[in-house]
Amino acid sequence: MACRTLELTLVSARDLRAVNLVSKMEVYAVAYLAGDPRSRQRVATDRAGGRDPTWNQTVHITVPASGAGSGAVRVLLRTERALGSDRDVGEVLLPLPDVLAGAGDGPTEATAACFPVRRVGSSKRHGVLNVSYKLGGVVCPDLVARAEGAPPVQAGDPASPMMAYLAAAAKAYAAPRPPQCLPPTPYPVAPMGTACASMRSSW
Repeated sequence: MACRTLELTLVSARDLRAVNLVSKMEVYAVAYLAGDPRSRQRVATDRAGGRDPTWNQTVHITVPASGAGSGAVRVLLRTERALGSDRDVGEVLLPLPDVLAGAGDGPTEATAACFPVRRVGSSKRHGVLNVSYKLGGVVCPDLVARAEGAPPVQAGDPASPMMAYLAAAAKAYAAPRPPQCLPPTPYPVAPMGTACASMRSSW
C-alpha cells in the first residue's frame, strides 16, 4: 500500500466558543487520521491567546497516497482547566480527497487554507482554524523491498516494510497522547480552498 506524509501546520484559530466560565481559555490542538487514534499528535498549549490562540506548530501524519474514499484528518481543539479535566472547544475535519486532489507522486508546495470550527458532535459553527499543509512524495514500501531483493510480503504482515514504515513514522512524529479514544464525528465539510470570507458570511 502506497502512502505519503502530510505535513500539517496548525497556524491559529479565531473567535472560538468560550467554554471556560471563570478562567481564561488555554487552547491546544490534537491532530490525527480519523479512525486511527494511534496517529494522535498534540501541539503545545497557547496560554496567552484565549479564544484566539496561535500555535504555528507542525505535525506529520502518514496518509494513503490516494484520495479515494472518505478519509479525513481530524483536528480537535481543547482547553486546559485548572479544576477538572480538559474540555472540548470544537473540531475540524480536513477531507483527504480534497487534500490529495491533483497531487502527483512527488512532494507538493505548501497550501494555506481555513476551515470553520464546529462544536464536537454538532453542526453549529463557532470560529475558524487557519492551517497550511504540504505533502511528501509517495512511498511504495513493497517496491523498495523488491528492488533491494527482499521477498514479497503479505498485506498486514507485522514484519512488512509497510508496517515498519508506519511504525517508524509513529515513533518519529508521535507526541504524548491522552488515553481516551476519540472517534471521528462525521458532518459536511466545506470544499478545500473555500475562501474564509465566504465561510464567515454563512455563519
